[in-house]
Amino acid sequence: MLKETPLCSAHKALGAKMVEFGGWNMPVQYTNVIDEHNTTRSKAGLFDICHMGEFIISGIDAKSFLQRICLNDVEKLIPGKAQYSMLCNENGGVVDDIFIYMLKENEFMMVTNAGTFDKDHEWMLNHNPDGVEIKNISEKTSKLDLQGPLSEDILQKICVHDLSSLKRFFWATTTIEGVDCKVSRTGYTGEDGFEIYSDAACVERLWNKILETGKPLGLKPIGLGARDTLRLEACYSLYGHELSDSITPVEASLGWVVRDYKDFIGKEVILKQKKQGTKKINVAFEMVENAVPREHYPVQKNGATVGEVSSGSFSPSLRKGIGMAFIRTDLSEPGTEINIIIRGKPYLARIVKKPFYSR
Repeated sequence: MLKETPLCSAHKALGAKMVEFGGWNMPVQYTNVIDEHNTTRSKAGLFDICHMGEFIISGIDAKSFLQRICLNDVEKLIPGKAQYSMLCNENGGVVDDIFIYMLKENEFMMVTNAGTFDKDHEWMLNHNPDGVEIKNISEKTSKLDLQGPLSEDILQKICVHDLSSLKRFFWATTTIEGVDCKVSRTGYTGEDGFEIYSDAACVERLWNKILETGKPLGLKPIGLGARDTLRLEACYSLYGHELSDSITPVEASLGWVVRDYKDFIGKEVILKQKKQGTKKINVAFEMVENAVPREHYPVQKNGATVGEVSSGSFSPSLRKGIGMAFIRTDLSEPGTEINIIIRGKPYLARIVKKPFYSR
């Protein structure tokens, strides 16, 4: 049976088309993907992200534990700051990409992907030293994402905290419509926006109030379809596509997350790849011919297969097909022409510099 977020009934009442996503029953669209995509780019969109996983990691050795299992430098965190990072296995493959929030000294919140939640939990328990508590708070924690250029204007109307003072990759405790929340400013769309964490029992109240407040400014609920095209235009990786247990951060073109000067699981393999390079690398490409690429489509050069599409779609902002692909590193320079094989036929494409879109 599919899992449901506390907002499932609200989605159905809004006429959302529901689909299975990582074991969850989620809204893929309310109107259509292009409309919802353009709304988020020009005004604002509200996303149900309650399916994500959350853990509280605490104890006197919590920071050293996270420093050991995460690629980024947890020592750079202070209370009120967030950080993008990754968990890697001994072979350098990515167990998951995550966000770490420092709550206070010796206490952190980790946010994981929904489909990797159980794997992440087991992996952390297997690498957990004595004295570190890993507490699963996912069932009682809900998450909404408000994204788009009008996000601050909308949320400030009902939020106690001065949102203009909240810089990117910082978070604050506040109240929205009388509900205690944590509000952060990270984002997964390429737009400005906020993540709102609350008690699951209060999330429908928040969802309805935010939609009501933002409606005069053009705010709409947004499904997973537009969330995917938005993140693709920004060239943000999606676990299971650009990242996996067998794909390293270097291969995914995310080597910037790696902090070479500290110890972490998988360091030997990853640092060797950073120094010597890899056989394949993830690149962005745009279609020259009129066609839409999709995941797993072969990539060819001069008739030989040299890679595979990891994510692909029609870009509502660029009005053309775009994608990301793993390709032979010697063919990865921007400007290189390639062919995407769609139903047995080659279509011309060109490698471009990431990202496709930035605000």
